[in-house]
Amino acid sequence: MAKRAAPEVNAGSMADIAFLLLIFFLVTTTIEKDSGIPRKLPPIEDVTEPPIIKQKNIFTVLVNKNNDLLVEDEPMEVKDLRAAAVDFLDNNGDRSCSFCKGKKDEKSSDNPDKAVISLKNARETNYETYITIQNELVAAYNQLRNRRALEIGASKGFPNMNFVQMQANKKDVRFNGNKEKLKAVIEQIKKEIPQKLSEIVE
Repeated sequence: MAKRAAPEVNAGSMADIAFLLLIFFLVTTTIEKDSGIPRKLPPIEDVTEPPIIKQKNIFTVLVNKNNDLLVEDEPMEVKDLRAAAVDFLDNNGDRSCSFCKGKKDEKSSDNPDKAVISLKNARETNYETYITIQNELVAAYNQLRNRRALEIGASKGFPNMNFVQMQANKKDVRFNGNKEKLKAVIEQIKKEIPQKLSEIVE
């Protein structure tokens, strides 16, 4: 009995299928991006001498190569950093700030406009620690700005809206409120509580 020849598999379209799969995966795959830390550099000025800042208006945060945190030359846990920064920024030592609720300690910062947070990092500092500390310091500013936004928001036409929500609504195309007025409120809060965060790498 003669052997029947096995039918050949038509592989002519395999290349087309592989090419289509390749295009599909290229189109549907998302590539993650490192967002980084948003920082706006100050504009170049012709000032020859740096402004004189009183030592009591500088809040020194130091992170060494072992990821140990020193705040004002005292050891501190990262979880306590935000509250310490808020106390410093909101102190109102010269009593010129009408919205501050701090202790009015004359040995601490005069007001939020004059207060500067100085962050010093060793080159060997762990990146995760660095980001965590950055987040805590920015959160301290946002905490004060949120409180201020809730205080003045109702009179400006934005009741029960904190600073973070104001910024989100400013960028949101679906927000149907007065964006120009919202922008003015945001700028007022930024002027009253400016984010003065100085960074040094040792």
